[in-house]
Amino acid sequence: MMSLPFYQTLQQHYDRSYYNKDLRTTTSQYLEQEKKSSAIYTHGSAAYSSRSSAAHRQESQAFSQAAEASYQHRAAESSFASAVSRKAASAYDYGYSHGLTDSSLMLEDYSSKLSPQTKRAKKSLLSGEEKENLPSNYIMPIFSGRQVHVSGIEDTEEERIKEAAAYIAQRNLLASEEGLTTSKRSTSSKQSTSTLQQEEIFEKKSRKVAIREKAERLSLRKTLEETEAFHRKLNEDHLLHAPEFVIKLRSHTVWEKENVKLYCSVAGWPEPRVTWYKNQVPINVHANPGKYIIESRYGMHTLEINKCDFEDTAQYRASAMNVKGELSAYASVVVKRYKGEFDETRFHAGFSTLPLSSAVTPYGYASKFEIHFDDKFDVSFGREGETLSLGCRVVITPEIKHFQPEVQWYRNGTPVSSSKWVETHWSGDRATLTFSHLNKEDEGLYTVRVRMGEYYEQYSAYVFVRDADAEIEGAPASPLDVVGLDANKDYIIVSWKQPAVDGGSPILGYFIDKCEVGTDSWSQCNDTPVKFARFPVTGLIEGRSYIFRVRAVNKTGIGLPSRVSEPVAALDPDEKARLKSRPSAPWTGQIIVTEEEPGEGIVPGPPTDLSVTEATQSYVVLSWKPPKQRGHEGILYFVEKCEVETESWQRVNTELPVKSPRFALFDLAEGKSYRFRVRCSNSAGVGEPSEATEVTVVGDKLDIPKAPGNIIPSRNTDTSVVVTWEESKDAKELVGYYIESSVVGSGKWEPCNNNPVKGPRFTCHGLATGQSYIFRVRAVNAAGLSEYSQDSEAIEVKAAIGGGVSPDVWPELSDAPAGLTDSRGGMHETSQPAFEKDALLGSKLNKPSPPSSSHNLGQTEVSKVSETVQEELAPSPQKADLKEKSKSDDLKKKKDRAAPSPPYDITCIESFRDSMVLGWKQPDKSGGAEITGYYVNYREVIDGVPGQWREANIKAVSEEAYKISNLKENTVYQFQVAAMNIAGLGAPSAVSECFKCEEWTIAVPGPPHGLKYSEVRKTSLVLQWKPPIHSGRTPVTGYFVDMKEAKAKDDQWRGLNEAAIKNKYLRVQGLQEGVSYVFRVRAINQAGVGKPSDLAGPVVAETRPGTKEVVVNVDDDGVISLNFECDQMTANSEFIWSKDYVSTEDSPRLDVESKGNKTKLTFKDLGMEDLGIYSCDVTDTDGIASSYLIDEEEVKRLLALSQEHKFPTVPAKSELAVEILEKGQVRFWMQAEKLSSNAKVNFIFNDKEVFEGPKYKMHIDRNTGIIEMFMEKLLDEDEGTYTFQLQDGRATGHSTLVLIGDVYKKLQKEAEFQRQEWIRKQGPHFAEYLSWEVTGECNVLLKCKVANIKKETHILWYKDEREISVDEKHDFKDGICTLLITEFSKKDAGIYEVVLKDDRGKDKSRLKLVDEAFQELMTEICKKIALSATDLKIQSTAEGIRLYSFVTYYLDDLKVNWSHNGTAIKYTDRVKSGVTGQQIWLQINEPTPNDKGKYVMELFDGKTGHQKTVDLSGDAYDEAFAEFQRLKQAAIAEKNRARVMGGLPDVVTIQEGKALNLTCNVWGDPTPEISWLKNEKSLASDDHCSLRFEAGKTAFFTINGVTTSDSGKYGLVVKNKYGSETSDFTISVFIPEEEARVAAAKPEKGAKSK
Repeated sequence: MMSLPFYQTLQQHYDRSYYNKDLRTTTSQYLEQEKKSSAIYTHGSAAYSSRSSAAHRQESQAFSQAAEASYQHRAAESSFASAVSRKAASAYDYGYSHGLTDSSLMLEDYSSKLSPQTKRAKKSLLSGEEKENLPSNYIMPIFSGRQVHVSGIEDTEEERIKEAAAYIAQRNLLASEEGLTTSKRSTSSKQSTSTLQQEEIFEKKSRKVAIREKAERLSLRKTLEETEAFHRKLNEDHLLHAPEFVIKLRSHTVWEKENVKLYCSVAGWPEPRVTWYKNQVPINVHANPGKYIIESRYGMHTLEINKCDFEDTAQYRASAMNVKGELSAYASVVVKRYKGEFDETRFHAGFSTLPLSSAVTPYGYASKFEIHFDDKFDVSFGREGETLSLGCRVVITPEIKHFQPEVQWYRNGTPVSSSKWVETHWSGDRATLTFSHLNKEDEGLYTVRVRMGEYYEQYSAYVFVRDADAEIEGAPASPLDVVGLDANKDYIIVSWKQPAVDGGSPILGYFIDKCEVGTDSWSQCNDTPVKFARFPVTGLIEGRSYIFRVRAVNKTGIGLPSRVSEPVAALDPDEKARLKSRPSAPWTGQIIVTEEEPGEGIVPGPPTDLSVTEATQSYVVLSWKPPKQRGHEGILYFVEKCEVETESWQRVNTELPVKSPRFALFDLAEGKSYRFRVRCSNSAGVGEPSEATEVTVVGDKLDIPKAPGNIIPSRNTDTSVVVTWEESKDAKELVGYYIESSVVGSGKWEPCNNNPVKGPRFTCHGLATGQSYIFRVRAVNAAGLSEYSQDSEAIEVKAAIGGGVSPDVWPELSDAPAGLTDSRGGMHETSQPAFEKDALLGSKLNKPSPPSSSHNLGQTEVSKVSETVQEELAPSPQKADLKEKSKSDDLKKKKDRAAPSPPYDITCIESFRDSMVLGWKQPDKSGGAEITGYYVNYREVIDGVPGQWREANIKAVSEEAYKISNLKENTVYQFQVAAMNIAGLGAPSAVSECFKCEEWTIAVPGPPHGLKYSEVRKTSLVLQWKPPIHSGRTPVTGYFVDMKEAKAKDDQWRGLNEAAIKNKYLRVQGLQEGVSYVFRVRAINQAGVGKPSDLAGPVVAETRPGTKEVVVNVDDDGVISLNFECDQMTANSEFIWSKDYVSTEDSPRLDVESKGNKTKLTFKDLGMEDLGIYSCDVTDTDGIASSYLIDEEEVKRLLALSQEHKFPTVPAKSELAVEILEKGQVRFWMQAEKLSSNAKVNFIFNDKEVFEGPKYKMHIDRNTGIIEMFMEKLLDEDEGTYTFQLQDGRATGHSTLVLIGDVYKKLQKEAEFQRQEWIRKQGPHFAEYLSWEVTGECNVLLKCKVANIKKETHILWYKDEREISVDEKHDFKDGICTLLITEFSKKDAGIYEVVLKDDRGKDKSRLKLVDEAFQELMTEICKKIALSATDLKIQSTAEGIRLYSFVTYYLDDLKVNWSHNGTAIKYTDRVKSGVTGQQIWLQINEPTPNDKGKYVMELFDGKTGHQKTVDLSGDAYDEAFAEFQRLKQAAIAEKNRARVMGGLPDVVTIQEGKALNLTCNVWGDPTPEISWLKNEKSLASDDHCSLRFEAGKTAFFTINGVTTSDSGKYGLVVKNKYGSETSDFTISVFIPEEEARVAAAKPEKGAKSK
């Protein structure tokens, strides 16, 4: 009998051989009731038949009779025959012969009967007695496949069906030769004559129809004969092999509304059944009639998708399965949509999802609906930035057209609506929720609720979102839930949640970024990181909207930014409400004017209710109410602060008045105490201050929560654990909790959730089955994350509700743990299927019921069940041969066997008040057979006299330890032990020492026992042991292994493991060859380390001659096996394979084959479940053994090698790629590792092969493996998919490159660009285009690099299309052309162009120095100027002190800012700043001590500030101030000294006798004294010369009637205490006659000279 398929070993099936009797009775009654309403399914439909209705009737009866005959024969052999089975098989055979689909063969619509119960109880169709007989929570499974009933389970049944079909075909063939076809014929002689006359109907047909049917029957007969002949020759045991894809699926890219067909060809025996999947969900052709067409003909399987739409973009899988295994092939279908096309599906879907206004339906008020979810989404895992789709199919019965359900999605109980992050869709029968860009905010429990009238159903599953990979390794993860709170005109408070992952080092704080809506410019809001998870952002423009994001920072760097917040407007809430409001009534045309009291000139009163709403170490937020007395104009607010110690009030916002009644204060000293108050102001003035707040200490008012406690994990499913904890005490504003898990012993913690969860309970999914985990929790609020809780106890991940038989005991019964359904992201509880073992294993077992849970199986029970199952299951051919051979060899083997030698070294392991635990060592000689057990005898010893021996155990014990009960306390006993094998009972051991039965109060575990060593090599060996009989007060948690040389003293023991190991084996490394060692093992529990075990050894570290190792092999069929060979076997030796030193016998995943001195362990389906150490021991030898480690890397290597051997491929060194050549040619190329001379390549474009020609040039270099295809240029019709198909002997390979959409357009544009570039470079051209450079002298140099030029090449410069005359000519020696612009300024802005030309052509390069480009250049110039600034120097003047620096030259674009002691200087008449020529200065007039300090001159170039500093304090200030005082006094003296202001001429010429009057002004403070001089002698006033000085300002000099004696040099001397000054003048007196005489004499002298 063939082994059962896996899906029949767990479920009740339709075939009568596997039918429960009670269920069969109930189902039969139910089918009879439903048969009338489902008649259309059992009789087929004309729409699915290509033949006439008469042919249907004819063949229906014929096949029904054949099927009845077949099943009647089957019923005679089995007692489980059923009428339901016969009807189902008959209906199916009829439909299959007519080409009917599965849906037309189903006896009833099971989907409506198997839906989960709705919120209202459903009516049951079973009686109370039948309900009691049914298993609890049983749901009859439905298998979607090619056949509805189980055909092919037994080969005899298939052959009988084929024989019946052959008989009918031959009978109809004979009838067709007469030109007639029998439509109905009775086979029962008991029927009446009238019935025979009614059933024997003949229909005449045309000759053409008769010939066609005859040919069809001949073909059918030939096929049946060939099939029968093939089956007669077939030996299934040798031909069975797993499925393999001869032709694999290929991916396709199609346009919307086109059809696409996927092909694959599968080989395997028995013939594999192919199932199609879309995104891992089975495709149901009946769910969308006409959408999918699945066909299988002659081994070719096809899936056709009609009228593809955007939702058909998915990964498709063809799964081929038979009794030998399962194999899948994958392909992707991409559906592209034309731009601008209207999406009708979304339009109609939008109307179909309109909510129902009431429960009224076309069938009446509040009709009953049954809602069932199919293809449900499971627990899902995603990563930030990825896309994810949740969906399920909704089946609603009854189905009512134009009456659609209300579908609503929820996340954590909150409705989810479509947004830019998530989109919901309802297609009429499927609800989907698609995330276009996953964020951690999307993590949570998702529920889809479908409401139909007043009935609803819902389904939920959790979605986990992991962090995206950090750009900087070790940087923290991104924060989440960024929200803008408390928005007003002046600031917006931004809040967020801290991430669960800190990158390995504590988070130092957060940076907040803002971006104005409508722009893409982000700016950082805080200079230093803030730790508090709220921050007020200031500096906003009133009325503008902003979005925010947050980044976390630790010592490694800054993490990725969070998801941006929703836009928030910088407006007061009242203003927002006003803008959102709309007039409630239409315009009436009336304007009502009310008189109000004039409000001008009213000074606003003080604000009220001032309070501190939030205080952190970074900021403080104040809130108040506007004053009642405020007038009718807007008011502004001024905030003042006061340190408690100083009582001095300072205005905080002097320059920027506050517009809103809330304000955030920064720059407060942490730990200091402040009080605050607010004043109002308007045009009338500033009002009185409000009442001051209470004293506020700057610091975080919100404390970090305390760590949660009492972490308790509990089992849930095979991949999840439920964790509960006690919530943090006294936690304020708690955001939630983060949970982390760690594999025991790994030390690596992983987050279980990335979005804080509220409440003391969480289910951690995605855990590894069978692994032991510990958990810890920490709380989080705005102040930060708490300390970690204490680690929980370790828990092994496995299902809480196991059910069924343990897979270790009954491996054939299940492929997955019973009661659980694996669903790719987690395990969900399902109802436990009921089954009877006799239905699965045959009728010989007398129905021993398996235990309900594997946890309830004791050690003895497990072994019994395992033995029973092992005996009754059908043995493999190898085992059958061994059994037959063993019968003939039993006598011979018994002669060679002997009883074992006595055990020895009996010790007392543990002692209690009335019992003792003994231990001993196994015999040195086993007698040539395995020791099956031990018998223990004991006797009392009273006063040194031993008593009689008594039996301690009637049944042999298998371990080398035994607990003897019912002893007397404080009595001395002796013991002896005898071993037994198949040859008999051996001699008893020597009598043990005397042991006293008394209570031992030892809390630590006892010593391990059964130590043995194997795989002895020159540097290593494997030590194994058994756990101690007595584990102490608490369970054993691990073991310590000690080693020493055999000759060493007892104080030289050394431990081999620092931490306790849980395995009961250890590979000891680092031994010295030839040295003898002994070993011991100690167990440990919570109480401590127990006594050491007996010694193992001595053993010499050596590799014995002829020692061989386990070798892994992969054959040509891809079968992976471990092989071992032993040349030192005896006649009784056997190979024993084990995994992790536990026997692999009866493992469902392994096959063992031994022949002679060789053995092979074959993996049926190597996977991650097979990780471990595989060892092979040879019995009845001197410890010959070897092992092989299969780890994760080895599994991957072997699977890849298996795949390569099974389906050889041509290895590719590089995949298909495309590149653009110099002339714009396109080169497609790939490289194989190597190609033989017979290698062939097919070049495919859009599923059509292309060949060498004018458009395509192909080249294959078989030496290097490079395959190339060239195209001169890319046209629009060349867009598509390019594939190179390789075939080299059996090996095949292909590589595909998709060039569609933007990718193709970019490539086409680049090719055209390269073509134009090549044409351009044929003449003079620019190797480097025009660019600018700022020289060290702050001049601008325009430069470019030219190539391919000659003497005749001209270069022309233009600015704004006007040619620039250049003085110097370019010689092109270095290929660089330049244009120097000195002292560049705004007048030089423009568009510069340089042109190269000669007889070969021309090229030009343009450089725009306008707008942003000009500003960038000016910034660079300003930067150069700023960098040229000299150090600040101090200069004293009469007015004060001047600080100055020189630059190369100065531009107005260079912004100069001065600051004093870190505060910007406010310029007044006393302190001025300016530029004189190339000097930038700061003048401080009349300096005071307050002017001391550090002065900084910042030169801002537009992007960066460049600073020059000088310290005007100490000696520098004193010296400058002293010099200023000196210069100031000198200036005062110079200003007030006596001086002649003017009025006196230098020379006075006057005629004798005339009067001379001279007047001059003098000045001085105090009034100067004057004196006159004549020819350096004092001149006094007299009657002739009058000298007067009036009013201290005017001096008069008068000579009445001058004479020649008055001629001479005169001087006026003015003098006061500040100094004196002399003003000289000359008086020349002449006589008129002499002058005339002199004048007359001059002409005479002139005449003589001539």
